[in-house]
Order: sequence, then structure tokens, then C-alpha cells
Amino acid sequence: MENLAPYAATDQSSKGRVYQEASPQYRSEYQRDRDRIIHSAAFRRLEYKTQVFVNHEGDLYRTRLTHSIEVAQIARSIARALQLNEDLTEAIALAHDLGHTPFGHAGQDKLNDCMHKYGGFEHNLQSLRVVDKLEERYAEFPGLNLTFESREGILKHCSVKKAPALNEVGTRFLNKTQPSLEAQLTNLADEIAYNSHDVDDGLRSGLITIEQLSEITLFRRPYEEVKKAYPGLNERRTIHEVVRRMINHQVVDLIDISKGLLQEHKPENIEDVRNIGQTLIRFSPTMKEDNQSLKSFLRQNLYRHPQVISMTTKAHTIIQDLFNWFMENPELISSQEIQKENASDLTDSIGTTRIIADYIAGMTDRYAIAEHQKISAAETLA
Repeated sequence: MENLAPYAATDQSSKGRVYQEASPQYRSEYQRDRDRIIHSAAFRRLEYKTQVFVNHEGDLYRTRLTHSIEVAQIARSIARALQLNEDLTEAIALAHDLGHTPFGHAGQDKLNDCMHKYGGFEHNLQSLRVVDKLEERYAEFPGLNLTFESREGILKHCSVKKAPALNEVGTRFLNKTQPSLEAQLTNLADEIAYNSHDVDDGLRSGLITIEQLSEITLFRRPYEEVKKAYPGLNERRTIHEVVRRMINHQVVDLIDISKGLLQEHKPENIEDVRNIGQTLIRFSPTMKEDNQSLKSFLRQNLYRHPQVISMTTKAHTIIQDLFNWFMENPELISSQEIQKENASDLTDSIGTTRIIADYIAGMTDRYAIAEHQKISAAETLA
């Protein structure tokens, strides 16, 4: 690719794929990764998975799919400004939430509780598991066989205890090295996207107000800019103008600070980036603090709002009931799910629970609700 910085990820510097393949024609290795992600079943299912509001609560709220696309847009803009690999950046952004359960973090938390005795559940590890193993599309290998760089970007977090089982992609959590700059920036683009857009959805829902948000610097500053420039603008367009400015302020800050860090540390290649001992893609201290204040506000006033908590309680019930049902009746799990594990014998409890976790995590909100209704009806008849 043209105009890439020497420390950007390239096909030539890639650590390759688990299963060797011939190089693609007319596209890069990272374009191939992105294309495989877009064509995956897990990516399609993101359309019906909760971001904050359950999909059927309204057509205008964001889903995991729209969130992933928005992260990709923000991340590509940052990558271009820093002369980094846009295709790799987009691949990581589009895949980062593939392992999310139905009902967002509420579903993940409850599934983690259910799996406590069996190794737990974490959506970040599940996203890697989806692309490495659970997607079944190709004749010559399981999963999507993505490049190492895409896979390390998907795996944002991992405990030291679990890292050894992930082989090379888990090594950095043991030796404290860093991922590519593309992975670093996509992680922060994710924060920019969900904080800003949760403000938008929260205001649209009426669960939070402009008056409340005016206490938060990251919102108040662009809000005052918009009111001064467009005093007669209606509320809906005002909110949109504010949110786009919130995103822009964060993106510009991130680019400016990261450019300074790259000039200061002068990495010569991607291996220098890995071994430099710190992330080089960062917000300024002021923006980081403003960002944290917004996160705290959303956690307290939106994510813990009684209406959201009510849906959280329902989500916990659905996930718990589904897990219990399949634990008691594992033969009801699709045979295709069992084959993914090469575990036709369901007598092993660890293997069984992981299959169940995979099955539940892969469900959309509406499918999980439908399955729960089916089970409830069956139990009533029994």
C-alpha cells in the first residue's frame, strides 16, 4: 500500500495465518480478512444483538452491527491520518464484537456467571474463538483463518492464566509487549463510538437529558458551540451536531497526541512498536479524564436506569433458563454445534458447557427470546 508509515502493518511484515494459503490476487491480506469477516454468519447476526437497547425496542437505536460499522469508520479516519493500515484497522473493528452474547453486557455477565465453574465466559475471547473455530465456511480449515495481526487486534484483553492456551496470539499478555498501532487505535475508536453514540441513543430514548449531560465537559463544550452557532436549531438536529462534534474533538485529540508520541519514540517498524513498552496511540490526559467522566455518567444514569435494569433482569432470566435447560437436555442442541467441537459424546461436563456457551452466545436477541418462550411453553405443558 502507498503512503504507509514504516511502523504500519503490511503484508510483508505479517506473521501470517495459522493455515498457510496462497496470497490473494488484487487485494491485500488484510482486505481478505475484512471480506471474510463481512461474509461471516456471526457478523450478520450482529444486526439483532443489543448495544444498549434491545433490538425490538425501536428501529432507530444502535445494534452491535451499526456500532461495529461506526467503529470502523472512526478507526479508518484515524488510521489514514497516522499513515497506518486502513484495511487491517477495518478488519479489527468489524470483528471486535463478534463474540458478544444476546442482550449486550447483561447477557455476557449472566453467561459468565453460568460458566463460572467451567472457565468463565468473556466476549473478547469469544470473538477470537468465533473467527478461529466456530465459523464454518471453508473446506481446508476451521474458522476464518485470519492473519495474526487481525487476531491480535480482536483479542484486546486476556488474563495471564488463559494466555498460554492461545499460543502466539496470547504471548504479549505474558511478555508485556504491545499489539500493532492499528489494534491500539481501534480499541480507542471503539470507546469514542460507544460513548458518543450511547449519548445519542440515551437522549433519543428520553432516559437521560441535555440538562444532565450539560454537567459533563465532553458534552457541554460542543453543546455550547452548537447553541451559539445555530440558536434556532431544533433539538434533534442540535443533538446530532453535538454528537458529531464530540466524536471530532476526541479523534483530533487522539491523532495529535499520537503523532507527537510517534515522533518522540521514532519506531522504525512494527516490531519496534511491539517492544517499545507502552502504547503510542493515546488521548491527552485532559481528554482521557473527560472521557472517563462521560463513561461514569453513562454507567450511572443510562446503563443503570430503571428501564434498562428492567431489561437486564429479563435478559439474566432468559440466559440462565436457557443455560439450565441445555445443561439438563444437551441432546436438544443442534448437531451442527456439537460437530464444531468434534464432541458427539456429551458426557464430558466441560466440553458440554462450552458447547452450550457457544450456542447461547451465538443467538440474537430475538432468537434467544423465542427459544425461551418455547422452553417456557414446554415446561408449562409438562
